[in-house]
Amino acid sequence: MTTAAEKKGGPKSLAAGRPPILQRPKTISRSATKALINKHHLLQKRKRQTIAKGDKAEEAAIDAEIEALGGIQSYQEASLQGQRRDRGGDSSRVLMQWLEPCLSSLSTEGSGHRLRMLEVGALSTHNACSKSDRFDIVRIDLNSQEEGILQQDFMERPLPRDESERFDIISLSLVLNYVPEPKGRGEMLRRTTQFLRNAGRYIGDPQLSANFPSLFLVLPAPCVTNSRYLDEETLAAMMESLGCVKVASKTSQRLVYYLWRRGRVCKGAGVSFSKKEVRTGPTRNNFAVVLS
Repeated sequence: MTTAAEKKGGPKSLAAGRPPILQRPKTISRSATKALINKHHLLQKRKRQTIAKGDKAEEAAIDAEIEALGGIQSYQEASLQGQRRDRGGDSSRVLMQWLEPCLSSLSTEGSGHRLRMLEVGALSTHNACSKSDRFDIVRIDLNSQEEGILQQDFMERPLPRDESERFDIISLSLVLNYVPEPKGRGEMLRRTTQFLRNAGRYIGDPQLSANFPSLFLVLPAPCVTNSRYLDEETLAAMMESLGCVKVASKTSQRLVYYLWRRGRVCKGAGVSFSKKEVRTGPTRNNFAVVLS
């Protein structure tokens, strides 16, 4: 069911949907972290409903509950904890496993031989991509926690003026699911294509042209495997409409990983994807992506 907030039009900033979680010592258990995340998801959902109704008093009360749980900084600390190997690890390790065969032929002598990456929602400058010395990385996040990460909302980042400001690859790891509205998620996916370089630049290297320019997308597995409105087929059709084809994918118990390569032709220009039910059943979640 479409909320009143969704009917109002344009996508909201990423900051409107990214939930914080409770600040705890770095040894907080996985189960406790999950419970806190679920609590914040519930509060954020209630807040969006309250905003739609225009109930300022209730909105203030919910804000106070969220603040009592710690704020976005605490959320990021928990996210960093989640990158430990015993918590599922750094998602960019999967990306490096996929790309290593084609990256191994690249020279590492000088920055001119490295590929350009935009990491949206960056939490650390020490992940697998950073350590590989294969990329010049621009890292952005809503609330930077480390030097080397620019505090910026991707949806408000100025569009590239020319090819030199575009990227060979963009990482959206556990970012799209925090955008508060389905339409905003679709706009985020569309916007990534505006930041990717022209596919023709790799034509002289078959290995690179098979993998770049590309989008690395990571989502909680239930967003695709158990959603009422999104499945693998729908996501693939949506990405194809943006001119992207799937290069690689992986599904774990907790996450789904994708590498989408942008082609030279947008095959589905003009195609739209509404919030349409693709699965039935009372246990399904309501994660959706709307692409106008």
